[in-house]
Amino acid sequence: MKKIIFSILCMLIITTGCSKKSDIREDSIQENNIKADTSQIEKDTKEKNEEDKIKGIIKAYENVEPKEWGEHLKGVVSHIDDKNKEIALTLDACGGKQGSKYDKEIINFLDKENIPATLFINYRWIEDNKDIFINLSKNNNFEIENHGYSHKPLSVNKKSIYNIEGTSNVEDVIKEIKLNEDEIYKLTGKKPKYFRSGTAYYDEVSIKIAEKLGYKIAGFSINGDGGATFSKEEVINEVSKSKAGDIIISHFNQPNGYTYEGLKEALIKLRKEGYEFVKLDE
Repeated sequence: MKKIIFSILCMLIITTGCSKKSDIREDSIQENNIKADTSQIEKDTKEKNEEDKIKGIIKAYENVEPKEWGEHLKGVVSHIDDKNKEIALTLDACGGKQGSKYDKEIINFLDKENIPATLFINYRWIEDNKDIFINLSKNNNFEIENHGYSHKPLSVNKKSIYNIEGTSNVEDVIKEIKLNEDEIYKLTGKKPKYFRSGTAYYDEVSIKIAEKLGYKIAGFSINGDGGATFSKEEVINEVSKSKAGDIIISHFNQPNGYTYEGLKEALIKLRKEGYEFVKLDE
């Protein structure tokens, strides 16, 4: 009889224990489901807010005619604070058939000399150099910023420069900015803060659109390599003109040019003169 009672008690304990474990497991599943649902709701809300913002931008600017066109319009950041003896070096990678190469000598030199730089990278270059891009994004010496999707001048009415036709309307301006932003965010987890268009030309309406999308427009005050067309001597001469607060623009996607040779000498010269180099976001 005692054996029978003992067996019944054991069965009850086992059954109760299983029931409790089952309850815990069900609670855990429910909790995870709630978290998943909440996460999805937050994602959907964020996407909806972004869609509403873009619709609002389109409505606000679709019928506005631009009156200005250039590189140095109001809203374009062409200088940094000149209170300190600092210069911002920016390098573009434009992508495309003739622009998707990688001048690793420039990057290796900057890394070795601990000279920081802001890299403006186009979607096409990223697609052709994805592993290199990811490695650059992990290097604290460099800041990754947005150089557009198709490397077009930023216009709301197809304004062109250097025989390159600009974006055609407000939606096209948004696409040029957002599509590359999405790619950069997907690969780095970070949203760019600065935008520089292909050719660095803008109308004032497209500048306002970029600002509404949360961007600062990056210009320049020193043309360091003329779109990677300058000779070594020209690069040295132009970059050596830099003073406190200047923003230098050059390129790291044309290894067959003379940008590396010229920058190397000019930047060392500037450093000996007491200048320091900073990223735009510093």
